[in-house]
Amino acid sequence: MKLCVAQTKPIRGDIPRNIRQHIQLIKQAIDVGADVIIFPELSLTGYEPELAAELIMELKDDRLQPFQELSDTHGLVIGVGLPTHGQGGILISLLLFIPHQPRQVYSKQYLHPDEEPYFVPGTKPVLLTWKEKTIALAICYEVFVAEHASIANQNRAGIYLASVAKSATGVERANKRLSQIASEFGMTVLMANSVGYQDNFLSAGGSAAWNSDGKLIDQLADEADALLVITV
Repeated sequence: MKLCVAQTKPIRGDIPRNIRQHIQLIKQAIDVGADVIIFPELSLTGYEPELAAELIMELKDDRLQPFQELSDTHGLVIGVGLPTHGQGGILISLLLFIPHQPRQVYSKQYLHPDEEPYFVPGTKPVLLTWKEKTIALAICYEVFVAEHASIANQNRAGIYLASVAKSATGVERANKRLSQIASEFGMTVLMANSVGYQDNFLSAGGSAAWNSDGKLIDQLADEADALLVITV
């Protein structure tokens, strides 16, 4: 299986342009034979908590249909970040397009305190099973919550995919934590980060992958519109 994380520079609040950017990267992933591609946190809107209420998207939004068509045609699982409706508020979600299956959504269960004025937490984990691999999904702050990775391990996940929006300092901390998760639980771990100014910080790229021993396999610099692909 080929796993791919995309490193994007979102245009603040410009969903149509961000969708076009995503499609270009998905086509590149298809060209290299990827089976799964995951984008950074809130990749379709940018990480903009103060704008989330006006940028919220429905899961059946017609603008999302090209992702389903690419997934069905090329046998590719695609995960994109967007704000969605939840019970009592807005969710930070990762929408999954799975070939010839209903769309699935994973919503961030553990919020950073700074996010609590804008978002509500999701209520359950989502495990993706594809090509005989069990994949756990994480969104940003969740990687630092010990219970999150522990539950993934209890559910026999062999792969841990983290969709994030992090500054240089955040990437440094995440590198250490994700390496620890990989070695502690024997999971292959990947992180998809964004690039550029979002909210009140500069997202620093550094998307990366670790093997099940916690060893860094590969890491991008701070370039935009880049892919990191590994085989497991």
